[in-house]
Amino acid sequence: MGKLADTVVTRLRGGIVDGTYAPGTRLVEADLCREFGVSRVPVREALRHLEAEGFVVSRPYAGVRVARFGPDEAADLFAVRRALEETTARRAATRMRDRTSVAGRDPGLEELGERLTSLVAMGHTALREWPEEVAALNTSFHATIAELSGSTVLVSLFRQVAAKIEWLYAMDVGVRGPHSWSEHAAIAEAVTAGDPERAAALMAEHVEASLTGYLLRHAPQ
Repeated sequence: MGKLADTVVTRLRGGIVDGTYAPGTRLVEADLCREFGVSRVPVREALRHLEAEGFVVSRPYAGVRVARFGPDEAADLFAVRRALEETTARRAATRMRDRTSVAGRDPGLEELGERLTSLVAMGHTALREWPEEVAALNTSFHATIAELSGSTVLVSLFRQVAAKIEWLYAMDVGVRGPHSWSEHAAIAEAVTAGDPERAAALMAEHVEASLTGYLLRHAPQ
């Protein structure tokens, strides 16, 4: 993908995630060219890329629209997320538990643990003062746990679904936000204390609560 198309992808994906382009919004090539100051070629390339990622859908004679997340798609994403994040939380807590052993000594773990705790504090503050930052901080919190796992595979898998997770979270941040950051605090405590089973269990409960709340608030009328 070319540099201009990559820039359009980043900005357009960000606009979809933050609600600038709501689900169902028609994306007209000419309008996007004017908005981003590029020709139709990078716009078309960007739209194809975002369609492959599931952020937009194209239909013959109907054009391209921002995708809508149905209950089945949400359930599938949360199922993948639970399996992935339960594993990363367990792995991260295990590494924190073993960080003082000869085999597990890694000074970078302390820094990541401190970052995780700081993100919890920042999340609580953002709920009151910078609500537009909460979704991105949520992604950073979960990404930090993935980093703490020490697994390049788990980090890579998380990055592949991170934008979709942030998108769903942003849709619900006004209702789900306060509960989610209290849950984050408990998860961070279990991870930094080196309690793998508790960290994994709390993460599983956190993801399930997110799914339940999302489906209740976004069920078809």
